[in-house]
Amino acid sequence: MTVPMEILPIDTPSLGDRSYLVHDGEVAFAVDPQRDIDRMLALLESEGVRLLHVFETHIHNDYVTGGLALARLTGAAYHVNAADEVSFEREPITDGDVIEVGTTMRVQAMATPGHTFTHLSYVLRSSGHVPAVFTGGSLLYGSTGRPDLLGPAHTGELVHAQYSSARKLATELPDETRVYPTHGFGSFCSATPTSGDESTIGREKRINPALTESEKSYVDSLLAGLDVYPAYYAHMAPANAAGPEAPDLSPPRQADPAELRHRIEAGEWVVDLRNRTAFAAGHVAGTLNFGIDGGLATYLGWLLPWGAPLTLLGESPEQVAHAQRELVRIGVDRLAAAATGDIETLAGGHALRSYPTAGFAELAEVRHHRRVTVLDVRRGQEWDEGHIDGAVHIPLHELLDRIGEVPAGEIWVHCKSGYRAAIAASLLDATGHRVVAVDDEYAAAAPVGL
Repeated sequence: MTVPMEILPIDTPSLGDRSYLVHDGEVAFAVDPQRDIDRMLALLESEGVRLLHVFETHIHNDYVTGGLALARLTGAAYHVNAADEVSFEREPITDGDVIEVGTTMRVQAMATPGHTFTHLSYVLRSSGHVPAVFTGGSLLYGSTGRPDLLGPAHTGELVHAQYSSARKLATELPDETRVYPTHGFGSFCSATPTSGDESTIGREKRINPALTESEKSYVDSLLAGLDVYPAYYAHMAPANAAGPEAPDLSPPRQADPAELRHRIEAGEWVVDLRNRTAFAAGHVAGTLNFGIDGGLATYLGWLLPWGAPLTLLGESPEQVAHAQRELVRIGVDRLAAAATGDIETLAGGHALRSYPTAGFAELAEVRHHRRVTVLDVRRGQEWDEGHIDGAVHIPLHELLDRIGEVPAGEIWVHCKSGYRAAIAASLLDATGHRVVAVDDEYAAAAPVGL
């Protein structure tokens, strides 16, 4: 009789990652759990299974792990590569080690360096089921994990190791093996865009550049395609090596309008979580817009000076709690304060600020009648693929340091879809610029003559 086995993903779409819970109806193991472990605990409870093991594929560069806290809370063994230098007790694991999970599941560690030097993949075998492999930041869907996060001195060695690791997986595992990566669903840890939502080793042999191209072709194209990654990544590996505790998701202290004004005047970051349309229509002067409906953690984590006080404004406590959960995943653990409710009330009697929004068609029309500055805040790779003639290019992640380069006068700011443009518009508005936020898809620019 075939023993049932479930592989349950836990998606974190805002960071482009997946964690996994695997069980046979009685016992379970977890792979690469995110910081907010209550999601994993709730799944364990709903499935009615007991967690025995937690496996880390690598010391993560894009989020703070929940692995240690989850293992301590449940009594599970915490497996981290024996070669990783960490400051906590763990069950060291190395290439070739096999862990029996209950009586039905066998997990074998396989060295797959490339994303990091000590990266491990985990091969799952269970009687009556096709094999599965948890590839972390190694083999992704149609791509591989990027090899440059440990610094340029190591990129050359790691990119060749990544190629070899992908080939190792494809050689040693049968084609029907199901592939379960941690990265590659929008994560900046992916070297190139990924494709698909599920895969097998056989499919990857047909579509993955690491398995279809020569080593030189793969290396050259991957290195040429690497783009920037968020600044907060620099703090993730040290936090994970130190052994992060479970996050504190208790509600932050509430601030009144007077305190909000004091914090803004002191130069602190007070972030409005509402969508960009609502923010543009009316907001507290000096606040910045990082909407909860987009890449809040990625872009706020990228731009916020590390460790700086942060206050959140939301329409409801639930909106603030959502943002708080997003932020603890990248190590922004405690907020200075928060405030919720009607924006006019939060302004404390001061006049709201606003600025217009428009589309590319309106921008094209305006340029026929008066001189305006077009500010493109997309990344360099996006700019190189095509841009509006005469536009000024300052990527969003460089805007704070280069805001003195923004010309005086009317600024029309755009990105690819409007989210980053809204952040940039709020930064410019807070520094006194006259701004119009282009809330439109960049694909609409060329058809109107831009």
